[in-house]
Amino acid sequence: MSERDQDFEDARRGFIAALDPGRIEAPGGRVVWDSDAYDFLAGDCPETATPSLWRQSRLTAIQGLFEIAPRFFQVRGLDLSNMEIVEGHDGIIVIDPLISIECAAAGLALYREHRGDRPVTAVVYTHSHVDHFGGVAGVVSAEDVDSGRVPILAPEGFLEHAVRENAFAGPAMARRAGYMYGAMLERGPRAQIGCGLGLTTSVGRNSLYAPTLEIAETGREETVDGVRFVFQLTPGTEAPAEMNFHFPDHRVLCVAENATHTLHNILTPRGALVRDAHVWARYLNETIELFGADTDVLFAVHHWPIWGTARAIDFLRKQRDLYGYLHDQTLRLINKGLTGAEIAEVMELPPSLERESHCRGYYGSVSHNVKAIYQRYMGWFDGNPAHLWEHPPVERARRYVKAIGGIDPTLDRAREAAEAGDLRWAAELANHAVFAAPEHEGARGLQATVLERLGHGCENATWRNFFLMGAKELRDGIVDTPTVSASPEMVGQVPLEQILDGMAFRIDGPRAFGVELSIVFELSDTGEAHTLTLENAVLTHTPGKREDAQATLRLPRSALDELIAETVTTAELFEEGRIAIEGDGAKVGELFGLMDDPDPRFAIVTP
Repeated sequence: MSERDQDFEDARRGFIAALDPGRIEAPGGRVVWDSDAYDFLAGDCPETATPSLWRQSRLTAIQGLFEIAPRFFQVRGLDLSNMEIVEGHDGIIVIDPLISIECAAAGLALYREHRGDRPVTAVVYTHSHVDHFGGVAGVVSAEDVDSGRVPILAPEGFLEHAVRENAFAGPAMARRAGYMYGAMLERGPRAQIGCGLGLTTSVGRNSLYAPTLEIAETGREETVDGVRFVFQLTPGTEAPAEMNFHFPDHRVLCVAENATHTLHNILTPRGALVRDAHVWARYLNETIELFGADTDVLFAVHHWPIWGTARAIDFLRKQRDLYGYLHDQTLRLINKGLTGAEIAEVMELPPSLERESHCRGYYGSVSHNVKAIYQRYMGWFDGNPAHLWEHPPVERARRYVKAIGGIDPTLDRAREAAEAGDLRWAAELANHAVFAAPEHEGARGLQATVLERLGHGCENATWRNFFLMGAKELRDGIVDTPTVSASPEMVGQVPLEQILDGMAFRIDGPRAFGVELSIVFELSDTGEAHTLTLENAVLTHTPGKREDAQATLRLPRSALDELIAETVTTAELFEEGRIAIEGDGAKVGELFGLMDDPDPRFAIVTP
């Protein structure tokens, strides 16, 4: 059997039932997920998509409940990620409960419809990305977690990194994620056909319960509801906090998101910390050594499983060497003087990897991963002093357009490049025209057409979505970011220190020049207090109360969570008597008046 046929056989193996209809709604009828919208993928590949990406999307569109081993089940195609369910002695262990509460609840209901109404006895988070914990409130209640009835296991550092990635630069990442996953694009052969790792992101309500048991070392064993786990920590790979684990009594291995049926991202186009490809490869080698010979079934938290010891080891070896090759060869070429952009143009995978579909760039790409490795070691600067102090995009565009002779000659050159098939140069020229004259309909229209053509030719789904979202916004204007504000349940798990860090990031520095103030920020129900000090336009916080503080702001933690989640206003809290200020209230108003609101609709393809 060819590898291409084997993937489809594996993706359908163990099928029990699909969610029918494949539409999941929030209370009130808002659609948060619709796998039926991808039914068009059953047809032949059109000219507006590459056959390889079309095939990958068809595989990720296979949805439903699957039995992957005795007592092991997988819910696929009901969100970007998978949810795994392991049957224990008294109930079920849920691994990675998707992005949205609604999707996780639908997946659990599908399982229970066919396997019985077993209670959830534990939850496991493999790593700190929201698509692997956000739906937890859809499978277990806060009361069950708080009481200790349902433990939550996660790798060491999970909570810190989950908050850092989803809060500190959250608004900007969410805006760019709208491009990367194409959630606001129409579904269809000319538009969004998936994202390589799955179909797209759900847009339901998120949640988060803090882990009750952190795994801090490789080799640790835990028995949960009668099921024995052996853990392997893999920090710095696909996430800063991540872990694989083996079920030795069942010969089943979970490799988290460290080995999937695509080349992954060393740096995601939406933005994140640059990952360490060298460490990634090293941990996959350790996985093989620890668990390979004792594994009959391998599953990840995206895509479909692999059966058979030899196949599982071969898969892990090639995934290991995929990241190892990109890392090592990028460093070799760095030391020969090539820049990131130059390395990306010459980098080729070995034929033994290139022919494997799970090594192809449906989600990550060789091009942007090589640049990410360069960035990790060398930073943004390529060493050429001409690039040390370049003009920002608008000023550079105006100068390019003037040098070419004006908008019309610039657009003429862009059209000529497009007609000649040099779409990359056409996009660069048209981009200068758009940034020099953003209201010029001809420039916007030409750039939209060029970006659309680039998107239709992409094997990489995230590049395709970026190109097509750019084209959409050039034609239709900026669309809303397809995310929902964090729920109070999610915010409630964020430590106060990190919430106060987030306040500091929002201070408008220039407006705070010369302002000095100190305020005690106190949670009335827990007694936790920090003194906020603003000086030199920097807001710092120190545990405890300073006696000389100018004011005290006091409120319960629940009210703070609702404020952050935007489910209540400050005025409403005052009316309800849930917030109080002692001392100079004007200082509190002055501090909050210096805070800048993030812009969830900032421009990307226009100035």
